Amino acid sequence: MTSTGIVHLSERAPQVSGAEMVAALVPPPQFDDATFDTYRADPAFPSQQEAKDTLLAFCGQGAPAAKGGFFRRPKKGPEPKPGVYLDGGFGVGKTHLLAAVYLDMPARRKYFGSFIEYTALVGALGYKNTVDLFRGSDLLCIDEFELDDPGDTMVMTRLLGELVATGTKLAATSNTPPNALGEGRFAAQDFLREIHAMSASFETLRIDGTDYRQRALDGHAVSLADDEYPTAIADAATRGVVSDDAFDSLIDHLARVHPSRYIRLLDGLDVIGLRDVHQLVDQSSALRLVAFIDRAYDAQIPIRASGRPLDEVFGDEMLAGGYRKKYLRAVSRLNALTHE
Repeated sequence: MTSTGIVHLSERAPQVSGAEMVAALVPPPQFDDATFDTYRADPAFPSQQEAKDTLLAFCGQGAPAAKGGFFRRPKKGPEPKPGVYLDGGFGVGKTHLLAAVYLDMPARRKYFGSFIEYTALVGALGYKNTVDLFRGSDLLCIDEFELDDPGDTMVMTRLLGELVATGTKLAATSNTPPNALGEGRFAAQDFLREIHAMSASFETLRIDGTDYRQRALDGHAVSLADDEYPTAIADAATRGVVSDDAFDSLIDHLARVHPSRYIRLLDGLDVIGLRDVHQLVDQSSALRLVAFIDRAYDAQIPIRASGRPLDEVFGDEMLAGGYRKKYLRAVSRLNALTHE
């Protein structure tokens, strides 16, 4: 692999085998050191510490703190449920806690992946082979559980139901907008309704807070002027591998690559370069970009872009529609990556 220079994502045609997809079911590199100790609960939002305590108990480290005081002796309650669902806004540390569960739980066989990675695996291996693969595992962590595709949701519900029946523990996250008044409380209900066959298996943990990615950021995603962009890309190429693609070229190319392979598009990249960014009008293109940004964020690859600021790439109609949560999550991540 070239250590420096410029490549074009639109020229890459990545392939991923089922075995490689399984091998990739571990926390993203940015969470290699995620532990319960390094999760800093914000005292302004007590639900963060409460969720942390409950997850410690889920992993077998004592009982959760009783309400009314940390030092009150907890009453003996019912057996913990086999699944926990972390419900909260963007940037409150849900994925950090999910990775801490994965890393902390003593388990011989455990897996960590995004919802799209698991559904892609079912597509690659077939449902029965996927069940056989995961049967007997101790823990399955599912990040960003998606509820907008009924088919995928029901496939995952059926899969998880079979695994829970054989002793597998589950931990999942999903997003609610951090500042949508009244809206945040509905996510858990939506989740449990969509996986109704398993709702009794999950304990919902609400995590309130503000998006940590935005606390130190000011204004829009960074956009370079047309004459600044070539210099930035050339400079980055002297220190590592940088991609350089017209925004439209990347969007067109993403339509020809299955989302499960997006992570391979990014192999070896140190910086992503995008020219002439503009607002998207096609929903399918926008959703593919969201999936791409999720993989770029997992890999913590900075973005350099010209044209319209990337946080404005989704129009008002999209942000008001059924995929609002996905777009808001992507905006938060785009802001962070362009400020890297």
